[in-house]
Amino acid sequence: MFGKKLLSELDVLEIWQKQQTYKKILESRKSGELFGFYDGPPFATGLPHYGHLLAGTIKDTVLRYQTMKGRYAPSRFGWDCHGVPIEFAMEKELDLAGPTSIEEYGIDRFNEACRGIVLKYTNEWKNTVFRMGRWVDFEGGYKTMDTTFMESVWWVFGQLYQKGLIYEGFKVMPFSTKLGTPLSNFEANLNYKEVQDPSVVIQFSIKEEKGVFLAWTTTPWTLPSNLALAVHPDFDYATVLHEGKEYTLLNSKVADHFPQEAEIIRIRKGAELAGLGYEPLFPYFKNQPNAFIVLAQTFVTAETGTGIVHMAPAFGEEDFEACKQAGIPLVCPVTEEGTFTQAVSDFAGMYIKDADKVILRRLKEEGKVFSHTTFRHSYPFCWRSDTPLIYRAVSSWFVKVEVIKERLIENNKKVHWVPDHIQSGRFGKWLEQARDWSISRSRYWGTPIPIWRAKDGEILVISSLKELSELTGFKGNDIHRHFIDQLVIHKNGKEYHRIKDIFDCWFESGSMPYAELHYPFENQTAFNNGFPADFIGEGLDQTRGWFYTLNVLSVALFDLPAAKNIIVNGIILAEDGQKMSKKLKNYPDPNDVIQKFGADSIRCYLLHSQAVRAEDLRFSEKGVEEIVRKLFIPLRNAYQFLSTYASLAEFKPKNERSTHPLDRWIVSKKEGLIRQVLEAMDDYALDRAIDPIYLFVDELTNWYIRRSRHRFWDESLEAFETLTMVLKDVVILLAPFAPFLAESLYQELRKHSDPMSVHGCLIPQPDLTLIDQKLEESTAIVQRVVNLGHQLRKSHKLKVRQPLSRITLITKEPSIVEALENGREQILEELNIKELSIASEAGNKIKLTLKPNWRGLGARLGSKVQEAAKKIQQLDQQDILALLEGSEVVLPLEGESFSLSENDVEVILNPIEGLVAASFGKVVALIDTVLTKELIQEGIVRELVNKVNTRRKEEGLEVQDRIHLTIYGGQDVIDAVSLHMEFFKQEILALKVDLVLKELEECELEIAKQVLV
Repeated sequence: MFGKKLLSELDVLEIWQKQQTYKKILESRKSGELFGFYDGPPFATGLPHYGHLLAGTIKDTVLRYQTMKGRYAPSRFGWDCHGVPIEFAMEKELDLAGPTSIEEYGIDRFNEACRGIVLKYTNEWKNTVFRMGRWVDFEGGYKTMDTTFMESVWWVFGQLYQKGLIYEGFKVMPFSTKLGTPLSNFEANLNYKEVQDPSVVIQFSIKEEKGVFLAWTTTPWTLPSNLALAVHPDFDYATVLHEGKEYTLLNSKVADHFPQEAEIIRIRKGAELAGLGYEPLFPYFKNQPNAFIVLAQTFVTAETGTGIVHMAPAFGEEDFEACKQAGIPLVCPVTEEGTFTQAVSDFAGMYIKDADKVILRRLKEEGKVFSHTTFRHSYPFCWRSDTPLIYRAVSSWFVKVEVIKERLIENNKKVHWVPDHIQSGRFGKWLEQARDWSISRSRYWGTPIPIWRAKDGEILVISSLKELSELTGFKGNDIHRHFIDQLVIHKNGKEYHRIKDIFDCWFESGSMPYAELHYPFENQTAFNNGFPADFIGEGLDQTRGWFYTLNVLSVALFDLPAAKNIIVNGIILAEDGQKMSKKLKNYPDPNDVIQKFGADSIRCYLLHSQAVRAEDLRFSEKGVEEIVRKLFIPLRNAYQFLSTYASLAEFKPKNERSTHPLDRWIVSKKEGLIRQVLEAMDDYALDRAIDPIYLFVDELTNWYIRRSRHRFWDESLEAFETLTMVLKDVVILLAPFAPFLAESLYQELRKHSDPMSVHGCLIPQPDLTLIDQKLEESTAIVQRVVNLGHQLRKSHKLKVRQPLSRITLITKEPSIVEALENGREQILEELNIKELSIASEAGNKIKLTLKPNWRGLGARLGSKVQEAAKKIQQLDQQDILALLEGSEVVLPLEGESFSLSENDVEVILNPIEGLVAASFGKVVALIDTVLTKELIQEGIVRELVNKVNTRRKEEGLEVQDRIHLTIYGGQDVIDAVSLHMEFFKQEILALKVDLVLKELEECELEIAKQVLV
């Protein structure tokens, strides 16, 4: 106990590993109440970044806290092993491009290659996670590519199918041509960018009358697939005669496209245009039944374009539905790779965006382009490959989200979101707009969708390996595509073959509460006890990702939310506010920052920031450094101070309570701190939990220890007992936030009977009987006076080590007077002032004047403000003092009364010469600045004390070492030290002080160490 060298973070890690601390503590809590937690799985194909450090720190802090509350809080790590990121990386490595090349390479070879890179960076992940102090079970973690996990995903799908929540549909979906697969609507919302696209107005020749329709588009590549035009039935459409030709477009857009001299010859409602035919732009689909007519649709807007919409039903959701209702068959002449098929013979094989210019060139040659400019707008990009998405009609398997939307909204109300605005805001609004969820992907490396289909369309849904084995004889233990695609089911005289699609990896991660435990095939009790989870946490982007899929499946399966409490963290940006970019190198390497400042510093910096309230954070090394300076160094210094003097006094703690006011005050503050931290942590408000610790450590070091310093020098047992107890409780309280520092300090403070690790301790509970509110308020008043005095000294360049003669405190409040009387000694010592007077009036020492707050008064009084200003100038000293003390003063104003408050004016203090003044609340402070010869001499001695003690530290002297000191200085120095010799020797622990007169600009010191045995 009370050693001098604290353990480093690496030392602590080594002890945890050697003693298997996490495993033992977890085992000791097994009899406690279960705290359920789900960890969203990251991909191990990339290295952990600051976003992972933030989310991991939040999770670890909550779980450590719950463990220290006595709960059993296991944390299993998971790996997202399937999906496009792995396939995309492997395509690059194998120099493949799209589905065709993958199938030629061989699905079996491709999938096994994907398996080989899935856990590429697991060691780096483990090292970073452990180095950040996060306790998590890697050995018992789950992988989405494990057969047990995949089988549970099958079960989830089977349950949804039995509930009638699965269907196959043909729908226009966001589609990544780079990946050759559709994305869900929430995936399409993850990566919008500002882009420049063509803005083209096309002329469609009307069949039944002269002239053309003008329709606007930003996607020329969809024009070969045009099958209809749309107008709004209630809008006014004008036919314009210009240069001998008739053009029809929205009436309100005529001025945007034609000169003033153009003549409007007819205006019709959109409903009158419905049913009119027009000539196809291209011949490819001219024989499509019911096509090439005008449809009346209310989705048409008047904001942009011409009010007439070109419709290619395969490439727009609204186009698809409108044409479907009109009986217009679908055409989709674009491959999954984004190239035109032979159906569009002139452009076959061309990538669609490359075809824009060629298509426009042909239409211009044929006189069908009215205008061609560019248009800047926000457009969705693939969040995996960072390439533009298109909207394309695809056959997909869907979960019926819209039919359970109300249950999703109701269950969301049961969740405690942090911050709370996410519930009805970002997440709640997303639920209100929820669409059916496309869960199938035309890919390879993932959990195969367990649907076998016969030629007549009948399907079988398999929900387990046992069922698969019974129907096919399959005896394998891997159900990836290349192991089961060839399995044929013979039943009822039919052959059933598996469809080729796999699950979207979001479906897998949304299934993890069940799949991580291989539920319902195993661990049914463990699942039932831990579902819904007590807590989950991820980034803001997951409100439309993992948080969403978790809740869709949990509500669909059990009509329950997936978790009771959710912390949503913000995004970590570079210090310049830009997205962190490896290419730009605009952020420091996480490992370098950990090595430089320590993991605890980063943890507390993140937890102390707005990032735990779902707000973006600009990462700053200075911010991390500030945590070290404001929290860690003061806390270490507090321990070192205790350790030094406790060792000298051979102090042994007895846990006895002190009656000393300072001790009672710090204990009261500590109990209040415990209450604050526990209330905030139980509310999952991590920043609100850690912030009071900063404030407390500041008061502990800058008030309690400084005010008690002489008590420790005098070996006061009460002071030792109090500081030991307070530090120990604070260290335990700090453990979830800064596990390394807490452990190192705890190891020096613990008794043999205490738990081996701070994280095995129970979190302290507040003893409300020890909270003395009156004592705290009284001390706060004294502290404010001291702070005010220091501000006055600083603003008037009066050094603190220069004693002053008097401070006068003016107040009429009895409770403040009592506090000031009780804190008299503290105020004088802190401010280095000889005398303190407390008065109810300033007398003739100060004159108060008022300066009107013109802006505030003007807003309230309008034209009466000038008269009010005159009345304000006429107020006497008593009225002004009343305002200063927070009271209101009533002024007559044009026959009415007007209440004047301190916010309406600025009180100017004008003390007499030789005094300086300042105020706070109901207190005015006056400090006498006149320096006598005696005060100046004492100031010289105190400056010398500071210089000698600084030299002591520089020379490496221990606090108990005595010295011989020789001072070479001028007459003023010699006289001053001689006058205060005993005080001087006591403050610097000198056995002997020699004074040598020597005219120097600055005195010189010579120290000889003498150790008392």
